[in-house]
Amino acid sequence: MYERPEGIENCRIWIDGCFDFAHHGHAGAMLQARQLGKELYVGVHSDEEILKNKGPTVMTLEERLAAVTACKWSTKTISDAPYVTDPKVMDKYDCKYVVHGDDITTDANGEDCYQLVKDLGKFVVVKRTPNISTTDLVGRMLLMTKTHHYKDLNKNYKDLLTEDNLTRFKNYSTDETGLHEGSGVYLNLPDEPKLKTIISPNFDITKEKLVYIDGGFDLFHPGHIEILKIVNEKAQNLGAKVVVGIHDDLTINKYKGLNYPIMNIFERSLCVLQCRYVNGGIILNAPYKPTPDFLSKLGNVIKVYHGPTEIDENVYDSITDSNIFEEISKHKFDNMNTEFIVNRVLNNKAAYEERQKKKGWKSEIEKVLKSKESRDIPSS
Repeated sequence: MYERPEGIENCRIWIDGCFDFAHHGHAGAMLQARQLGKELYVGVHSDEEILKNKGPTVMTLEERLAAVTACKWSTKTISDAPYVTDPKVMDKYDCKYVVHGDDITTDANGEDCYQLVKDLGKFVVVKRTPNISTTDLVGRMLLMTKTHHYKDLNKNYKDLLTEDNLTRFKNYSTDETGLHEGSGVYLNLPDEPKLKTIISPNFDITKEKLVYIDGGFDLFHPGHIEILKIVNEKAQNLGAKVVVGIHDDLTINKYKGLNYPIMNIFERSLCVLQCRYVNGGIILNAPYKPTPDFLSKLGNVIKVYHGPTEIDENVYDSITDSNIFEEISKHKFDNMNTEFIVNRVLNNKAAYEERQKKKGWKSEIEKVLKSKESRDIPSS
C-alpha cells in the first residue's frame, strides 16, 4: 500500500509529530523520510495542540525543537505545525509528500490525522520503529521497571549485537543523507587491547585528531544536545572529530540506582548516533573513568571534555594533570538532566497516567481505522 511515488527522490519531504523525548523511534522515522527525498522538513506540534489531542507533553516546545534540529537527517524544523496535517502548510514549504509510520494517528475526535493528505495522494508509509515510544518511556518511569536493561556486556556483549541491532547501528551511523557511510561504532572490552569495530566509519580514525566526551545520555535531551553542540564547535576549531563514550546499563544503575537508565544502552546509543554534532562515532561500554590506556585505544585524542554536571570524585583524576582535560562551563540547558525529566513526570503523575489511559482508548480506534484502511487499499 502507498507505493513510493515516481520522482520522490527529487522532492522535499514533510514529516510532523510531537517528538516528545528525542528517542530513536523519532530519529528512525526521520532517517527513512530523508532517504526518500532531497530534503526533509520536520513540523513540530505546539504544546497546546498536543494537550488537546493527546495529553500533556513532558518536554516543552523549545526543548522539542532543539531535539529535532539536532537530528542530522532534518534539513529544517518548523514550529507550531498543525496536529492534523494540512496540505496548505506542506505547500507553503514546497513539500510534495508527507511521510509517516505504518500506524494510524488520530486527533481528539478519533479521526485520522493524515486522511486529507492520503486522499490527495501525498502520503508515503515507512516502517515504524518497534518497541519504543514516548508512552513506553513514561510507563517505565511510572512503573519503575528494569526489564529493558542489558546485562553485563563484559560477559556477553552478543546480546547487544544481534542481527537486527547491527542493522540499526549501520543505519543510524549514516551521513546526513541517510544513504552513505558516516560515523563509526566501536565496542570497548576492558581485557582487549583494541576497540572492537562494529560499524566502520567513512574515514580512517587512526589518521584523525579526536575529542572525547562520555556519559550515560539517558533520555537524550537538550542538556546533552547543547553540550555536544559546544564540543562539536570546539572540535571544528581544533580540526578534530567528536567521539562519544556511552556507559553500559549496569554502570549507570550502580551509580544512580532505582531503575536508571530509563533507556537501555542500545536505545541511548542510537540517540547519540543520530545527533548531527557527533561525527566521529560512539564507544559502547565506555569505562566510567577514562584512563590514558583507554584513550590510547581510540587513537589521537587531543581533548577530553566534561560538561557542567556534577561528577563523582576521582573520575577524571588520571588525566586532569595533563592539558587534555577540559570542563565546559554553563549553558542554556545546564539545569536539565535525566532526574529532572523523570521528576517532571512523577510530579505530574496523575496527568500522565490519564494520558496513558487515553492512549489505550485511542489505540482501539486506531486499530479499527488501520483494519479498515487495509481492506480498502489494494496491496501493491
